[in-house]
Amino acid sequence: MKDSTKVVGYAAPWSVAPGETVSFHLSSDVLDHASARVVRVRYADPDARTGGMKLYHIPTPIDGELPLSFHPVHNGSWGEIPDRPCLDIPGDFSIGAWVYPTLLNDAEQVIVARRNAGTGEGWRLFIATDGRLAFEIGGGGRSALAIAETPILIREWIFVMASYSSRDGILSLHAEGLCCDGGREQRVDAECYAGFRPGWPHGIPLSFAAEMSGASSLVSRTCHHYNGKIDRPRLYGRALGCGAMRALVENLTPPASDPDLIGAWDFGRDIPGDRLDDLSSNALHGRAHRLPMRAATGANWTGLRGGWTDIPTQYGAIHFHEDDIDDAGWPAATAWTVPEGMRSGFYTLELSADHDGLQTESHIIFFVRPKRGQKTADVVVIAPTATYLAYANNHSRIDQTHFEVMADGLMVFSPDDLYAHAHREFGPSLYDTRNDYSGVCYSSSARPILNGRPSAYTFNYVNDTHLLDWLEEMGISYDVVTDEDLHREGAGLLSPYRVAMTMTHPEYTSREMLDALQAYQNGGGRHMYMGGNGFYWRIAFHPQRSGVIELRRGTTGLRSWEAEAGEDCLSFTGEPSGLWRTAGRAPQRLAGVGFSAQVFDRSASYRRLPDSDHPRAAFVMEGIGPEETIGDFGLRMGGAAGLEIDRADHDLGTAPAAMILATADRTGAGGIPAPEELPALHRGFSGEESTISRADIVLTPTARGGAVFAVGSIAWCCSLSHNGYDNNVARITENVLRRFLDPEPI
Repeated sequence: MKDSTKVVGYAAPWSVAPGETVSFHLSSDVLDHASARVVRVRYADPDARTGGMKLYHIPTPIDGELPLSFHPVHNGSWGEIPDRPCLDIPGDFSIGAWVYPTLLNDAEQVIVARRNAGTGEGWRLFIATDGRLAFEIGGGGRSALAIAETPILIREWIFVMASYSSRDGILSLHAEGLCCDGGREQRVDAECYAGFRPGWPHGIPLSFAAEMSGASSLVSRTCHHYNGKIDRPRLYGRALGCGAMRALVENLTPPASDPDLIGAWDFGRDIPGDRLDDLSSNALHGRAHRLPMRAATGANWTGLRGGWTDIPTQYGAIHFHEDDIDDAGWPAATAWTVPEGMRSGFYTLELSADHDGLQTESHIIFFVRPKRGQKTADVVVIAPTATYLAYANNHSRIDQTHFEVMADGLMVFSPDDLYAHAHREFGPSLYDTRNDYSGVCYSSSARPILNGRPSAYTFNYVNDTHLLDWLEEMGISYDVVTDEDLHREGAGLLSPYRVAMTMTHPEYTSREMLDALQAYQNGGGRHMYMGGNGFYWRIAFHPQRSGVIELRRGTTGLRSWEAEAGEDCLSFTGEPSGLWRTAGRAPQRLAGVGFSAQVFDRSASYRRLPDSDHPRAAFVMEGIGPEETIGDFGLRMGGAAGLEIDRADHDLGTAPAAMILATADRTGAGGIPAPEELPALHRGFSGEESTISRADIVLTPTARGGAVFAVGSIAWCCSLSHNGYDNNVARITENVLRRFLDPEPI
């Protein structure tokens, strides 16, 4: 293995067609240059048993030495209201909101401010390092602070307000909790005298969940980020008492005609976007930065109705986090316009250099699709970028204590794993939690992703290239499109192709993707589902921005966290998230099989079933003996049925005409079924005693002469190259693909 961490970066966008430009955003903290070249990826697995990676240089104008510099990543979501004259308050003012803090971490956390932290000018309502609420004003090198006597409680709603009276120089701070039972009582009353007139900093915006650092760089302008929700903030041009300010905050539609109402923000508007709407006559609209979590329940949420689309007035909160990130914001180090005629496929920008005698090689992935409106092959491979984003920089193997037990073995970490662990600023995966232990629900491609590229991390991207390698070994031409392309362009993207192949782990699926695949199949298209645990979680892509997905994990499914009560609907679309199974579209309805179990200790083999002798399925098993064991070999734990496996189930939607050709139902003690398969706990549910934990090979004839072939296992493609590609897994796969390419109806 070569070192792969001395240069990191990302490509934007991930999917490009001939005539379009991809830019590369790079950073290195030790190198000032590297040798760059574009390579096409056939096989990204460094496993020496197969001869290692197969990467082919594509000469381009950007080949050669590339200067590098270091660029930091700045985290933390916040809201910005651009500076306006009405924010230069000449005298008295009050600020109030409902807040729901989720972390006390020995750091200052600003709830709302108009302050330059570098000079101390302005004001801020914040949580002090010891967890106490505080209100501070400053100017002319002086400051005054009103601070509570005791720390606030986390994960409880509390009404907070502060005011400044210019006439008597008094700062007042007041807070009271929403709940008062079981030790949840919270009440704050604090005052302070300011013997000076505060200064209002010029050009400083009003900010939510952070304050302005005074730095000049756009991405590092903020500091002291807040962890928690903010609901219905109000800014008023007089020093109000507690009752009056609470009434103003409680009012969902404060009177815009009130001349003293400076700002009244409703975070329940434009939930799919980043706009912050002001209800006052000043129109102090703003923007949320770095993807804070929207569609968050407010202090007035009752739980009596569904998601935010049903009652948006109860979703007037935004959940901010100090470690949120969407776009690293690095400048482009170089860019490449894809020339006409460039072959479709998986690509990377390969960066190599020597550092202290150690060779470094880093890869920045992207995908080249055919020219829009054209195809260059009869087979299209759909790259599951939503899965790559869901797993991006996954820390669960290090952070989650159960992972070693689940894998039934010692964890082995690559340099990429350890580097990602040390550089949490690159952002987590959808399997991780934020610093405040709330689930991560957004993931973006515009940041370094260390586990989704040619490397030692074999899950997903590397496994998927086993399919590409086999296709090229067989001399079968193919195009590549991404699942986001499919999401945005629909079934028309697939309709020119005779065969569509989904890869080893298309786990994360939007409604648009699922609709497009279903329409393709219903129109006579042939779909080869070459993996396991596919079409499982319901996600959404950002409505405007490429390479950004959202997931809300519900209360079922194999999950590492659960959404807060009432927050399981997608902010991008309003759809309920969670499993497609709970939305009536279990994977069996699309592919004939659906997620059944994990098998992380050893992979199993398949045995033929009577349906494999059916005349309509005879082509699948051509050249396979009636008692022949299928796939008792492979690079993933010695078999073709492993990692995550799928089974047929007519109750969940496997079609009546589906033929179950083979099964791997001896998965052993490590074959642990998915939680949704266990409505009641009992002994004997593992693969030693239960047939639920199995992988099925299924052929389903569909409308207009089409068909779906499913292998039911992530490990299947990692068996294709066994014995120089001469094996029964490869033979079955070729039998099906050759028949599916034949226009004769199936």
